[in-house]
Amino acid sequence: MGNTSNRLAGTALVSVDGMSIMVAGDFTYSPSTVTRETLTGMDSVHGYKEKPEPCFISCRVRDSGGTTVADFNKQTNVTIVAEIANGKTIIGEGMWAVKTPEVRSEDAEFEVRWEGISVTEN
Repeated sequence: MGNTSNRLAGTALVSVDGMSIMVAGDFTYSPSTVTRETLTGMDSVHGYKEKPEPCFISCRVRDSGGTTVADFNKQTNVTIVAEIANGKTIIGEGMWAVKTPEVRSEDAEFEVRWEGISVTEN
């Protein structure tokens, strides 16, 4: 196999509770736990406000013959593990699905997004 030491992007192998899923594209994740917004007044910048933000993992999934789309909608307290091209392993524990899957039949794809309290990069 060729040298992949410079590979930074392009692949994502994803499993949900140990079951591999077919990732069609748009793998996205965020380990961030807060969102900040700058507070300004008429006289100057006053500071910022900070609120909790859920971590998330999302992707477009291929609806293969072995996939049961309705099961994605039922997912709560699942562990998502993703191995991405740059060598990182992304792990989300205790995640829950937040989008209602809508299958696009032309390409047999649907979007899924899991949110939770913790997503780590290893």
